[in-house]
This record gives sequence, structure tokens and C-alpha cells, in this order.
Amino acid sequence: MDYETPLFFHVMEYADAADRDVVDMVSGNPDWEPPEALRDGLREYADFEPDRFQYPASEGLPELRAEIAARRGVDADQIVVTNGAGEANYLAMARALERDAGDEILLTDPVYSYYPGKTTMLGGTQRYVATDDDGQLDPAAVRAAASEDTAAIVVNTPNNPTGAVYPESTMAALVDIAEENDAILISDEVYDHYDLSGQFASALETESAHRIVTNAVSKSMAVTGLRVGYAIFPPELVEDARSRHMLVNVATTRPGQYAALKAFRETEPEYYERNRDLLRERVDTFTDALEAAGAEYTTPRGSFYVMARFDGYPGTLANVERLIDEAGVAGMPGEAFGDSRADWLRFALVTPRVEEAAERLAAYFD
Repeated sequence: MDYETPLFFHVMEYADAADRDVVDMVSGNPDWEPPEALRDGLREYADFEPDRFQYPASEGLPELRAEIAARRGVDADQIVVTNGAGEANYLAMARALERDAGDEILLTDPVYSYYPGKTTMLGGTQRYVATDDDGQLDPAAVRAAASEDTAAIVVNTPNNPTGAVYPESTMAALVDIAEENDAILISDEVYDHYDLSGQFASALETESAHRIVTNAVSKSMAVTGLRVGYAIFPPELVEDARSRHMLVNVATTRPGQYAALKAFRETEPEYYERNRDLLRERVDTFTDALEAAGAEYTTPRGSFYVMARFDGYPGTLANVERLIDEAGVAGMPGEAFGDSRADWLRFALVTPRVEEAAERLAAYFD
């Protein structure tokens, strides 16, 4: 089987090797501080007895699963703590395909580029449903594409790369479509704390045995390297997910789980609101510069990405490399996210140099 290495790695390596200063707007690594309680938790853990550095329960620390369950309104037995949202999505897609209820995964276009690769790795086939110009997904288009071959519908809200936030009506309709086709809705909600619109709705708000929700502390607590995520399964799907998780990973980092638990318990809502305010400022700064450069762009309603299209400059890998070499700004090619945004570039607003990057782009395309 041939696996496709995501373009992220190529672009980051190219930018690192550049013979000039480059503003990194490729990776989704928040540059702001994690919660102080999380740092405190890691410090505390360093002084624990040796037995606390051994394998935890494979499905996750019981205290952490109980905390997540209380926050999400589910039973702790439905939760598997994973190595980030990446593994959570892998387990969810695997369980959907293992049901022998189809081998097709419905994905959006544009799409977070790891989903197609996971589909291939798991032996499924991809089918795409285009979103509108604002990144919104029309449930009628999903219903038209779904069939008895559909094993899962995978969505990401708030969305990477478009910044769209799906309202409650869309999420409820997607659950209905999954039920009608004996499929599983997989809702990746890793950016839920970066809803800038007030319209975010979790798939958990619609009760169903046909939906799996994934999440992580990676983005919300600005700790992408901690690798603590989770998946919430219907009771009838969780057991085999636990087994696959155990066989692939054994367990997830025990100190990281402890630190995440402490941060869940002790971090005030103001922490998340400060980060949203910072992001709103960066969105304004960056899109104002794009406006001045005559670019077409998206204004994210969630997550922390902006897509832009410059006249006569399609979003190819070659043009991304040119932008690194000649403008000193590294973004992602739109072609990495599917056919519908192939003319666009995607920029991550997780650098304190957003204003500098915006000025470089404006000057370059002047």
C-alpha cells in the first residue's frame, strides 16, 4: 500500500532550509501560554513515586475520563483517552469501517488533509462533498452523496482550513443522515474553544448511536506536543476501539493525562476567552493586510486559519516555495486540502509575527 506523506512536512522542511528569515504560518501550533495549572501538574508529577511512571489504564486515567464525561454529559465508559485527536479520529474511522456497513468515507472539500490518508490506510474509499464559499456544509448535499456504501461522514467544526463553524441545525441533520444510511457521523471538535461566532454546536447535543465525537487538549490548551486527546463512542462501539487503542499504543502518556486533568479542573474560562480575543485581533490584522493587497480571503468564524487567493497566483506547492524564498512567509498550498480551494493558500495565525507576515505579503503582491 502506498501512503501519502502530508505536504505539511515538506513545506516545513523547505521553510527551515530557506536561506532567509521566514515567518512560519504553516503549522497549527499555538504560540500562547498553556494554562498555568497544566505546567504545575507536570512539575508535581516529576516528584511522584516510580510506580506513577508505569503504564496507566489503557483507556485512560479513570479520573480524567470521569472529568471529561462530566463536562460532555456522557458515561465515562464511552471514553477512550488517545494520543491526541489524530489517534481519536483514526479509532473512530476504524470502528466505522469495521461495522461492515459500507467502505466509503464522506469527506468535505476542502478537507483536513489527514482524513483522506487515514481512509486509505484503513482500506476505505473517499467521496467528497463540496462546501460553499464560506466553508458551510449543506446537509442536502451530504444526503445526496450518502448511500448504503457510506460507512462514515467525517466533519471538523470549527473547521480547518476554512474557519467555518457548523450550527446546531447542520449537526443535527448530519446525525440524521448517518442514521438513515446506517453510517457513523465522526465530529472532530478539536477547535471547539476557538469558536469566534457563538454558533458552535457539538454533535453530542443530538443523542444518537450513530455519532462519535473526537477532541484533544492540543489546541485548546496550546500543548500540541502533550498528545492527550479523546474519543466518545456509542456504548456498542467502544469495546473494540479500546482493543485497537491498546494494540496500537498500549496507553497514552500518564504524566500528560495528569497535567491535563489538573488543567481541566483549575483553568478558569477567562484563559480561553483571552486566547479568543488574541485570535480576533490577529484575524483583523491579517485580513486588513490581505484587503490592502487586493486578495480574496476567508474570515474565520472559528479555529485559527485564513485562506487567501491572490490573482494569478494559484495555491500550488511551487508557489508556496516561491513565497518562502521571495516574501519570507510560509503558508500551505490550497491543493493540500482538496480540489475546491486549489487556487488558494492557507495561513495559520499562531505566530506573534502575524502583522509582519501580513506586511510582507502586502508588499509582495503590490
